[in-house]
Amino acid sequence: MQSPQKARSRILLAWVLALVFAVFTAQAAEPLVYKGPRKEKEIRLPEQEKTKKLLKQELFQRKQAGYVYDPTGKPDPFRSFIAKQEAFEKRRKHRKPKTYLETLELSQLDLIAVIVGPKGNWAMVRDSKGVGHVIKKGTAIGTNGGVVWKIQEDRVIIREKHVDFRGKETIKDVVKKLHASK
Repeated sequence: MQSPQKARSRILLAWVLALVFAVFTAQAAEPLVYKGPRKEKEIRLPEQEKTKKLLKQELFQRKQAGYVYDPTGKPDPFRSFIAKQEAFEKRRKHRKPKTYLETLELSQLDLIAVIVGPKGNWAMVRDSKGVGHVIKKGTAIGTNGGVVWKIQEDRVIIREKHVDFRGKETIKDVVKKLHASK
């Protein structure tokens, strides 16, 4: 014979199972209708309408003729992007610096003075040794082939050319700000 406590727990378990079964069968009675993914809302301008129609016509013509691969705007999968990067690094390292400023990293230089005048703007940078160097627009500076692009009242902007991992050359502006003396 079973103890009264075991009997109660079995009865309670049976009720819980019956309740769960009733809930799931009631939900399954409602048919599920799949409506598909929602369409994205598009904001169209009149010029976009024309170009979109032309693109649809071109796509329709391609479908009739079969698939045609269009490589415009896509990188060549057989050309190594690492080789381009290495070639750029080689060119940069083999380029001999013409001035002392081209042997210094930009992080080693501090902007200490700026002169703005009608005959042109000049600035003075100090290297890590404490030696001052006068620069003007067009002065080559830094190990990355930087050139002084603009001298303003409180800053100097230096343009450097960089090559990303795809071999695309980009321009990076480095700003050196004039620090207020204490």
